[in-house]
Amino acid sequence: MTSLDTPAPTADSGRSPVKGWLAVAAVTLGIFSLMTSELLPVGLLTPVGSDLDVSEGTAGLMVTVPGLVAAISAPVVTVATGHIDRRIVLAVLIGLVGAANLASAFATSFAVVLLARFLVGISVGGFWSIAGGIALRLVPEKHVPRATAVIFGGVETASVFGVPLGTFIGDLSGWRTAFGVVGVLGLTSLACILFLMPKVPAERTITFGDLPKVFKGNAGVRIGVTMTFLVITGHFVAYTFVRPILQDDGVDDSMIGVLLLVFGVAGICGNFIAGALIAKRLRQTVMGIAVLITVAMVLLALFGGSTLTASLILVVWGLGYGAVPVTFQSWILDAAPDATEAASSLYVSMFNLSIALGALFGGLAVDGIATESVLWIGAGLAILTLFVVGRDRGAKAPAAAG
Repeated sequence: MTSLDTPAPTADSGRSPVKGWLAVAAVTLGIFSLMTSELLPVGLLTPVGSDLDVSEGTAGLMVTVPGLVAAISAPVVTVATGHIDRRIVLAVLIGLVGAANLASAFATSFAVVLLARFLVGISVGGFWSIAGGIALRLVPEKHVPRATAVIFGGVETASVFGVPLGTFIGDLSGWRTAFGVVGVLGLTSLACILFLMPKVPAERTITFGDLPKVFKGNAGVRIGVTMTFLVITGHFVAYTFVRPILQDDGVDDSMIGVLLLVFGVAGICGNFIAGALIAKRLRQTVMGIAVLITVAMVLLALFGGSTLTASLILVVWGLGYGAVPVTFQSWILDAAPDATEAASSLYVSMFNLSIALGALFGGLAVDGIATESVLWIGAGLAILTLFVVGRDRGAKAPAAAG
């Protein structure tokens, strides 16, 4: 997941490592607050739906809308702002997400919440895409790989910790407080970017014509985008509605935040385990992710009748999903080493589109079939990854980690 706007390397002269790392920290905080904002409704669907008088399936639109918008805004914002200082662009986008979450906190209707979520989507797509390559402009060249990993650590940490922490806050003080806290976090990120980040003049961006070229001409990218669709859509078909699933299984409402925290801790472990494996076993790691997520969903559908059982199953699920960002990022970047900007933009768009589609399909299944049905749908999509990745071993799946 690197930038659509990755400039050519520049000299390190005059670049302060300390100031550079402070800027990296500011961008990382921005990424964390942004992705936490996108996924926050997952743990709050039931209270939001109850308070604003909409069904849980309809409440899932809070995840669908920003995901769809982010999928479009990823390339559009980056191309449209191609001549604007990247510091200014990032500041505006993170300020927008802070204001949008505060608007959600004070919303009196679901329509206002959805409008705020639309603005969140614009911020997520644009910020994520631009931030990926910003480390090259902030720290000395020898520190770029580590700085980039730190920035993307914000995505992973938000994915596995943002939801449970938001759920905890929501359970303690109400869902409006949770949205308000994330809004303040966004505005704090805005201040950090303005004060800690230097000017970063735009140097080069991609064109829309680059996207179909890299997709059509690179089998590894096509497989990477396809497996992203299957795994992320399958995950969010079910995970968006994990709260009502656990409630139906008899888990006490006060324990759901704890279980999501268990999922988050397992996700961090999965990230580190995958990081150690992908250098030599990238393809096998992808297949292992698909198996873990599939097995977890099936087990939860069949045996998730107690808090202890559900917690153990969520450990398996968390290990699988926590490994996704570093593994899929490595696949995409290594599959197209000469076209990382265009390949990354396709990945960012598909990742967010899949979040949206997962929440949408899951909502339709919850309202039209049964809450538990999303587990079977998600498992079916995830297991298809094995056939996609295994059918063409000639496709580029390099051993190097991203």
